[in-house]
Amino acid sequence: MSLTVRWTSWAARLSRLPSPSLRLQRVVAVLALVSNAGIAVTGSIVRLTGSGLGCSTWPGCTPDSLVPVAHPELGQFHQWIEYGNRMLGVLVSVVAGLCVVSALLAKPRRRRVLLLSLTMLGGVVAQAVIGGLTVLAELVWWTVALHLIASTPLVWAAVLLVRAIDEGDAPPRSLANPAARGLLVALTVTLGAVVVAGTMVTGAGPHAGDERVARLTVPIEVLAHTHAALMYVFLGLLIALGVLLRVDPRGGAADRGIWWRYLVLLGVVLAQGLIGLVQFLTNVPPVLVSFHVLGAMLVIAATAALWCAIRDRGPRIAHHRAPAVEVDVVERAQPAAV
Repeated sequence: MSLTVRWTSWAARLSRLPSPSLRLQRVVAVLALVSNAGIAVTGSIVRLTGSGLGCSTWPGCTPDSLVPVAHPELGQFHQWIEYGNRMLGVLVSVVAGLCVVSALLAKPRRRRVLLLSLTMLGGVVAQAVIGGLTVLAELVWWTVALHLIASTPLVWAAVLLVRAIDEGDAPPRSLANPAARGLLVALTVTLGAVVVAGTMVTGAGPHAGDERVARLTVPIEVLAHTHAALMYVFLGLLIALGVLLRVDPRGGAADRGIWWRYLVLLGVVLAQGLIGLVQFLTNVPPVLVSFHVLGAMLVIAATAALWCAIRDRGPRIAHHRAPAVEVDVVERAQPAAV
């Protein structure tokens, strides 16, 4: 049987299953956003508690067991912290799978929503592989950095998915002028650089996840100042974007949704900068590290939301079914016509 015939058969079976409501699709997409941001935060807790090698292998927790067990060299507390984070990863995978199933069952089936859902699922699988590599490489700093960096496009894609549920599929029409769009692109690129620099600060910092792990041998002060400088560039671009949106009506300020998303992003960035400053002045207390990771995820989500707000894809086309009474009339009229 050819692949085309098999796919046609599966598509026919899927079409007979009930379609998820718009509300359910939206809830699943929001869960994908929350879970992908949340696992980055719980990953920081694994590092802060020194539990990065609580489970010494992957995918099992120990060479002899899939789950934590009493071990002479591994504390049970650290095992359960690391194992709990892995179980949360399973939950994230389930939510990503539900996104795909929801997109497949939706009527009409929308290509962009399905592609975004598949991106979420593929990203979660990639995260699992990177997580395994991180454990097997015994938390070498660049694997930990990759693990956090990989969360960035997943959070961004989740925001796009939430937006796509409620918008149409027309070609995007910009609601901002070219200068505003250019600033937003520069803002996004700078955000990527800020995230990468932040992971390098972590790589040289005191919270490695395990005291035996080799660190990045670059002075942390140099990395911290580089990270801060990039953050200042990001803030400067953000302020310039706000001025442009406010002064030039073609910049999108006429749309209150755009302006409110901008203010949310500005507020989150200022709070994140304050946390970073306190971290630097107080020798990076553990509790602030988790708040800083949470802030990073919020900045990414808020930037993606602003990105979505400055373009319009038209209204979502609803799927209409013929009323049941009309179907009954057709079915009853058919025998008479014969």
